[in-house]
Amino acid sequence: MKKIDTLMKTTARYRPYGWRAKIGLIVPSTNTINEPEFYRMAPEGVTIHSGRAINAGPATQENYDKMARGVMEAADLIKTAEVDVVAYGCTSGSIVCSLDELCDGMSERVGVPAVATAGAVVAALRVLGAKKVAVGTPYIDFVNVREREFLEQYGFDVVSIEGLDLGHTQEERRDIGRVPPQAAYQLARDIDHPDADAIFLSCTNLATIDMIQRLEDELGKPVVTSNQATFWACLRLLKLNDSVPGYGRLLRDRLAPITRSDYALR
Repeated sequence: MKKIDTLMKTTARYRPYGWRAKIGLIVPSTNTINEPEFYRMAPEGVTIHSGRAINAGPATQENYDKMARGVMEAADLIKTAEVDVVAYGCTSGSIVCSLDELCDGMSERVGVPAVATAGAVVAALRVLGAKKVAVGTPYIDFVNVREREFLEQYGFDVVSIEGLDLGHTQEERRDIGRVPPQAAYQLARDIDHPDADAIFLSCTNLATIDMIQRLEDELGKPVVTSNQATFWACLRLLKLNDSVPGYGRLLRDRLAPITRSDYALR
């Protein structure tokens, strides 16, 4: 019996894959981009374990609120995977709904630090020293207006913002995940402004990570994307300071986040 007890104590600490950390990721149910991009950016020993929140209908406040309730339900399930940090991977959803309530609710339910994409973006832009930002999105005007207001609330000057006008219907929201990375590249070139000291490509369902380094090299300024910023924030909340090359300065240069009191990480 003593030998069995010893074995159980030993295996309780063993993780075949997420031996450094396990990230819990909650995405909108139609999102097909966030998870694959997280997998590609993950350093050795870090794994991603995901859940989904219902994303139905057009981009309206009512549907975003419904998805926020689904995030809490997903958090209850993700807790059982014994993750070390939990993230809500949705930019517009964490702008249109209360960022603080989302982060606090996830953290309380899962019992680990939590981040939502909008808060991660604020942290990323600040640690890069950005003050004037050019913003590209796949969204409709309703969401773009809220995104501008959100960034300005956190002290950024939005020098340009342009959306692809997707989200009037459920089908359009789903189609964001079909936009090729080359279109995101061109969008970034279109929104660039002489006064902008950073580019932000918004939406976790927009494929971007293959274009970040190319854009930084060509434009000579940092590029932040929703998935890149959220993944970076997860690593830093886990106290993992790995350099992850190929996805822009934010992940390559071992940039640590600013203090928690300055942005919306919980």
